Amino acid sequence: MRSWNSVLMLVLFVGICLAAGAFGALFTSGSVRDWYPMIRKPSWNPPSWVFGPVWTILYLMMAAAAWLVWRRRDGADIKSALILFTLQLILNAAWSPLFFGLKSPLAGLLDILPLWAAIFTTLIFFWRISPAAGWLMVPYWLWVSIAAALNFAIWRENL
Repeated sequence: MRSWNSVLMLVLFVGICLAAGAFGALFTSGSVRDWYPMIRKPSWNPPSWVFGPVWTILYLMMAAAAWLVWRRRDGADIKSALILFTLQLILNAAWSPLFFGLKSPLAGLLDILPLWAAIFTTLIFFWRISPAAGWLMVPYWLWVSIAAALNFAIWRENL
């Protein structure tokens, strides 16, 4: 029975993370067609086709990381680590409605900065519980670091 619970929790974490991405996509798809192509972007802006596959992989890695931490549920910092994970996932889900939904690079920037810090803090908490979980969060933190720089550059170029 315990192994079924573990599999169900992995599926639940995957579902929650992919749902956060799907929520963001609701606000992204229209703006990517009409608003986003019209604003000024830096020369190092990645092509649009990169974002979907990268985010899918990152959401799966995040889910695996959270599951690895959950599996150590007898530890002291598990609850704090999963609360931080939830917080960063909420900030992650909020970014697309702010940036693309409101068509506001400033609103996106005001979200992505605490998101970046929340991911880093989650990474540290996860690392202490499961180094593998910490490593799984590193690409996500690096990607959001680039996204934060891109968000800032877009905001500056479109003042």
